[in-house]
Amino acid sequence: MFKSISLIRALLLIVILSVATSCSKYNKALKSTDLDYKYEMGKKFYDKGDWVKAEGIFQELIGLYRGMSKAEIIYYYYAYCNYYMEDYIMAGYYFKNFTRTYPASTHAEECMYMSAYCSYLDSPVSSLDQSNSLRAIEQLQLYINRYPQSEKVAEANDLIDELRDKLESKAYDNALLYFKIGSYKASIVSFGNVLVDFPDTKFRRESFFYILKSSFLLAENSIDSKKKERYEATVKAFYTYEKYLPKIEIVEGEEEGKNKNKGKIGPSFTKEANSILRTAKQEIELLESNN
Repeated sequence: MFKSISLIRALLLIVILSVATSCSKYNKALKSTDLDYKYEMGKKFYDKGDWVKAEGIFQELIGLYRGMSKAEIIYYYYAYCNYYMEDYIMAGYYFKNFTRTYPASTHAEECMYMSAYCSYLDSPVSSLDQSNSLRAIEQLQLYINRYPQSEKVAEANDLIDELRDKLESKAYDNALLYFKIGSYKASIVSFGNVLVDFPDTKFRRESFFYILKSSFLLAENSIDSKKKERYEATVKAFYTYEKYLPKIEIVEGEEEGKNKNKGKIGPSFTKEANSILRTAKQEIELLESNN
């Protein structure tokens, strides 16, 4: 037992001495006026994966080497230090600034991609604001346009698809929220925007259905003078919806809601759509007969 305790104490002492030595070397490098020594120590910390210490030294060297040829590689390492520390906002900024400052550099293409990739990594889940996703898409597309033969083009396109999927889900969820809170005009417009902005959306049929249902509920809750016009819009929305129904056979008696695929309309949607059409036509006939 005492041997084990002694061994643990010895290991702790070694760790403490190693940390103290590392800190001592770091502080010595920061205080040194020898630029080559500073750079050498910064590179050593970088190669060891000690990004915090490397970043501290390279940050100081950027100013000291400004205007010199070595400034380029220092800035390159400095950007990657921020990236490895997972500070993607700052890393993206430094990668982008690198391409502007050193457009002829052999690292310019790489840094342009990394700037876009940092914006991608900083993109939040679809339920949150998607400004970063839009920025990332723009940057990735600029990269593809500038370097169409790059081996990174396929990866960049995949990232764009992933980001657009987030935007699509965000747009659909926003439209659905309008529907749920009873803001039917906004719901119709928002679902329409989903269909326009994302022509191949996986929510295509749902969007057409909710345009139909929103039109119907808007008509039901309208003043008498606007009911007929809005019920007619509902009928029109039904035939547009019907046009995009999946070409599947709905088995009679199939359990409602069984189809869990978001991209497909199950029996419950189909039955409700037909019910909406019948009611809308009946309301139009009733309104016409009263006139």
